[in-house]
Amino acid sequence: MGRAFEFRKARKFKRWSAMSKVFTKIGKEIAIAVKEGGVVPENNTRLRVAIQNARAANMPKDNVERAIKKASSKDQADYKEVNYEGYGPHGIAFLVETATDNTTRTVANVRSYFNKCNGSLGTSGSVEFLFDRKCHFKIDKNGHDAEELEFDLIDHGVEELFVDEEFIMIYGEFQEFGNIQKALDERNIEVIESGYERIPLNTTELTEEQQADVEKLIERLEEDDDVQNVYHTMA
Repeated sequence: MGRAFEFRKARKFKRWSAMSKVFTKIGKEIAIAVKEGGVVPENNTRLRVAIQNARAANMPKDNVERAIKKASSKDQADYKEVNYEGYGPHGIAFLVETATDNTTRTVANVRSYFNKCNGSLGTSGSVEFLFDRKCHFKIDKNGHDAEELEFDLIDHGVEELFVDEEFIMIYGEFQEFGNIQKALDERNIEVIESGYERIPLNTTELTEEQQADVEKLIERLEEDDDVQNVYHTMA
C-alpha cells in the first residue's frame, strides 16, 4: 500500500501509546485555568472545560485532582501560551499552539522541526488569517433531535451541528463559547468534550508521498510536550 500508508499506520499506533502525553497537555490546561480563575469549576469556565476534556480522555479522577491541587501551589510552573506560525513542506500552512514555561526552549524546538522537515517558521500573523477560530461542544446523540436542538440554540451563538452514530458536534464562533455553554447548562445537556479549534478556510490536496512529508512535521510537533495543538491546511 505504499510508504505513505505505512507511515500513517505507524503514526496511529504511536498516538494510541501516547496517552501520557495527552494527560500532560490536559494537566497544563488545568494549571493555566487554575492560575487564571481559581480552583472552583463552577466559577471557572476554563477549568470546567479542562475537567470535561480530562474525563473524555479517560484521565483518572485522582490525576485531575492532583493537577488542580498542584496548580494552586507555589511549586506550579507558570505556563505562557504562545502560538507559532509557518509553512511546512509543499506550501502547507501551520499554526502551532503551545503552553510553555520556557519560550526560548520552545521556539528553538519548533524552529528545528520546521527546518528538518523542509519548512520554515514564520512571523506572528503570517498564516493565522488562513484559519477560522471556532468553539465546539460534543454531546451524546441519544435523547436529542438535532434539528430541534439547532433551532433552539441558534439564538445563543450556535452556527452548525454535525451528527454521527453516537455524538452531536456543535460549532459556533470563538467568542460565543460562554453563551453556548450557558445555554447547554440551562437545558441540562451534559457536555462530553468542548474547546476551541482552528479550521482552515482552504485546504490543499497532496499526493500520498507529499502527505507523508507533511505528516512527519505534524508528528514531530505533536510529540513535543510544549505543543498543545497543531493545525494545518493539508486536505
